[in-house]
Amino acid sequence: MAQAKGDTVIIKKYANRRLYNTQSSSYITLEHLAKMTREGVEFKVLDAKTGADITHQILTQIIMEEESSTGEQMLPVNFLRQLIGMYGNSMQSLVPHYLEASMDNFRSNQAKLREAFETSLGNNPLAKLAQRNLEMFKAAASALVPGLNDSKPASGESKDDEIAQLRAQMAAMQKKLDELSK
Repeated sequence: MAQAKGDTVIIKKYANRRLYNTQSSSYITLEHLAKMTREGVEFKVLDAKTGADITHQILTQIIMEEESSTGEQMLPVNFLRQLIGMYGNSMQSLVPHYLEASMDNFRSNQAKLREAFETSLGNNPLAKLAQRNLEMFKAAASALVPGLNDSKPASGESKDDEIAQLRAQMAAMQKKLDELSK
């Protein structure tokens, strides 16, 4: 069932620590919630007994799981110390807004950088050559491992023609190697 834009999925957390997605009528895990977050699905986690909104607590728990399970930590120790130091500080109320604005700016700049990079690649002859080399490498890999690359070749040649050419080139290279080894 697809989520309508703007709808918030209600997740209920029971005393046995199980999470229940009321939209899909199924039990889910923290991993499911992390995936929903990455996909931009809005959700709210409510304590099933009290009805209290515990979304913040669950999101923090997801971050801690990610930090400990992946082996790669996104939050540096110094940042965590500074963040803890802000609790009880007179500036504490400003920190959430600052962090949210900083993350929004980071995402916006990342999207602009990606777009600029893609635009510059389209106009750069060396980038076009590198792209063609990558396509040839993919075609060679798919010739050696059938089904590895099911995409269509960028040129006007059919995939079978390109594979046949690559096989002929490989046979010629093998023949030369055989002659050299004699």
